[in-house]
Amino acid sequence: MLENVPRKTGDTRERLLALAENAVLAKKFAATSIEELIAAAGISKSGFFYHFKDKGELAKGLLLRYLEQDRQLLEDIFRRGDDLNEDPVHGFLVGLKLFAEMLADLPQAHPGCLAASFAYQDQLFNDELRKLNADGMLAWRTRFRERLRVIAERYPPRQEVDLDALADTAYTLVEGGLILAAYCRTPQFCRGRCCCSAISCA
Repeated sequence: MLENVPRKTGDTRERLLALAENAVLAKKFAATSIEELIAAAGISKSGFFYHFKDKGELAKGLLLRYLEQDRQLLEDIFRRGDDLNEDPVHGFLVGLKLFAEMLADLPQAHPGCLAASFAYQDQLFNDELRKLNADGMLAWRTRFRERLRVIAERYPPRQEVDLDALADTAYTLVEGGLILAAYCRTPQFCRGRCCCSAISCA
């Protein structure tokens, strides 16, 4: 788990965030200790507190980092789709295909959903962090909704369509896949008997 993060990096803060993300995705935030992160990073306790004043600030740093990576990932994938086809429908479909290929390569292409992990234990976090997490998830709706709006303008639907609901459906399918993949990689939940043949269990 923690040993999978390279030891030599020029940015101790980034290394701590990478170590913490691995640990949180594997066993949740409450079970991740500052002491194990310090040991894995090979720094002193004062070195940790130089970057994060407490575990709550670490959580905020983790979530901000994750949401930004998520935003860049989605934008890059759909930009590639747009570059390959000018038609908004075909560009969107190409983007979805690229996205599906990435998700098929879990966990190598995507580590799992940190936002969902935080939502499971939201009692550990303050209102600022809960709002940050909720806003990050709603941003998925906004991104999908905007693409659907462009398509609907180019090809008006023959019947009324709730684009917000359609965008939520797309996001829910993606998020659900990440959550299932995470649990199917967790031995205490899966025990090698995965109900989904598309996801290989450890």
